[in-house]
Amino acid sequence: MKKEESIDYYIKTSWHSLSRLYNQKAQKHGITTSIAFILLNISTSEGTPATKIAPQMGLESRSLTRALKNLEERGFIYKEKDAFDKRSVRIFLTEKGKEKKGKSIETVKAFNQFVLDRIPEEKLNTFIQVSRLIIDWTEGNEELKRLINKD
Repeated sequence: MKKEESIDYYIKTSWHSLSRLYNQKAQKHGITTSIAFILLNISTSEGTPATKIAPQMGLESRSLTRALKNLEERGFIYKEKDAFDKRSVRIFLTEKGKEKKGKSIETVKAFNQFVLDRIPEEKLNTFIQVSRLIIDWTEGNEELKRLINKD
């Protein structure tokens, strides 16, 4: 099979290309795409439980723990015990974190508008529907897991 015949080639190549583009912008603001995505997943007004961020991003909790420590050291976030559940920790954005999140939102909106201006709505809706199916299948389809893991 040629790589161009593989569906995952286009998914992976598209994401890497977009990630490189985002990283160029992020570097101008002293962050990375990974940092931007974490900041985007933290509620500006209410904070976000630490346990909710990793699943939203598809990260292992160990990776997120390291990333949150880095963000805290850099002054983008702070942690507080949850007011209702003292066992839980909520992550909040500092003013610096809110500023970086704002830049990240601007970047995502600019990309979205660029795409919306160039791809007909029908094609974009089809892309989104197919993407949702692939996400559902890869995250929860036992038949696909057995097929992929078959030796």
